[in-house]
Amino acid sequence: MLLGVVQTNPEFGRITRNIERALSLMERDHADLYVLPELFNCGYNFIDNKEIETLTEPVEGKTFQHMTHWAKSHRSFVVYGFAERSDMFYNSAAIIGPDGLIGVYRKVHLFDREKLFFAPGNIGFPVFELPFGRIGVMICFDWFFPESARTLALKGAQIIAHPANLVLPHCPDAMITRSLENRVFTATANRIGRENRGGNDMRFIGSSQIVAHNGSILTHIEANEEQLSVVEIDLRRANDKSLNSRNDLFTDRQTEQYR
Repeated sequence: MLLGVVQTNPEFGRITRNIERALSLMERDHADLYVLPELFNCGYNFIDNKEIETLTEPVEGKTFQHMTHWAKSHRSFVVYGFAERSDMFYNSAAIIGPDGLIGVYRKVHLFDREKLFFAPGNIGFPVFELPFGRIGVMICFDWFFPESARTLALKGAQIIAHPANLVLPHCPDAMITRSLENRVFTATANRIGRENRGGNDMRFIGSSQIVAHNGSILTHIEANEEQLSVVEIDLRRANDKSLNSRNDLFTDRQTEQYR
């Protein structure tokens, strides 16, 4: 399959502009699955609850309509981050395809000021069956918790789509470990740029990448450019958890000793 990561530079609050810019990048090359950044449509650095109320959407809102129309016309699947309005506000990611909505993931581990505006995710770490394989999703700061990727891998995910708005420098290196320790492909789609709002100055590190099941970096986008990068991967390799004739990453787990 062809897997793509899209690195964008959203402008805060300009949803239509941000969607159009992301789609223009996606037009550059075909992928079976595209992964877009966290909150790619609205921006990240909220100041108050009024902005949250204005910029959140229901799952099948404006952004969903645009992205689904594109996915249908291009026969592709897309994972994208957005601010979800439901019973509460969630930092979420939607998984869509040519036939519409496949599922939603709500960010479990909230970072810093996100806790002022979003509720932690309450639907766990689901895995979705797509025509080419099994996809799990985690969002940005979830990477800091090894349980996130391990849970998805134990549920059978072959790819972990990872929308992000990274400001800490360590994640690109850590995702090599997440791929290696779970024998899964990971696709981190980060943003670039700066949002200096309400006394909070945030700079995003870019460095989107796709990492193979064996920890090798298949593609890496520079820290200061909007770009799409697509690679071909063989998902069957994520099914093999053996390291040698005597060691298997999952059957060697001694869960009774971890308590």
